[in-house]
Amino acid sequence: MSYNTFPLGTILFNALFLLVAIAIESYVFHTRGRRLDKKASVAYATCVNLFANVLGWIIFFAIEPTLPVNVKTQLISFVFFNQLDSPDANFQSFIIMVGFLIFFATFLLKFGGLRLLEIALKYPLAEPEKINTLTINRRSYKTKLQSRNMATGVLLANSFSYSAILLILVLRSLEVRQIAG
Repeated sequence: MSYNTFPLGTILFNALFLLVAIAIESYVFHTRGRRLDKKASVAYATCVNLFANVLGWIIFFAIEPTLPVNVKTQLISFVFFNQLDSPDANFQSFIIMVGFLIFFATFLLKFGGLRLLEIALKYPLAEPEKINTLTINRRSYKTKLQSRNMATGVLLANSFSYSAILLILVLRSLEVRQIAG
C-alpha cells in the first residue's frame, strides 16, 4: 500500500513564503531606523521568521487533532493539497477568520522573538552597580520608546510580508483556476 501524501507543494510554498517574508522584513528592519546594517537585519528577520514558522506549525499540528472531522478534512485538504472540497461559506469565513488570527499571532511571536533576540545579543547580563536615578529614568523612557518603535516596525514588516504572500496566493489561485477552467 502506497500513500502519496507527502506535501511537497506545501513545503516548497512555505520555503517561498519564508524567503519573501525574510527579504521584505529585513528591508523594513533596515530602513525603519533600527540602526541595523543589512546583514544584521537579514539575520534578525531570518531568526524571527523561522521562530514564528516553526512555532506556527507546532501549534497547527497540536490543534488539528481536536477539530471536528469535517473541518479537519477540509483544512488538511486546503493546507496541504490546495484543494477546497466544498464551497461552504462557513468554512471560507472560518479560513478568513483564522487568517486574521494567524496574522496577529505571528506579529506577537515575531515581536516577542525579536525582543528576546535583542536581549540575548545586545544587553549585558550584569549592570554596573552605581547608577543614579536620572540615568534609570532616561533609560526606562528610551526603552519604552524603542519598544514602541520596534512594535511599529514589526507590525509594518509583518503587514508588508503578509500582503506579498497574499498576492502570491491570489496569483496561484488564479493560475490554478485558469488551468482547471
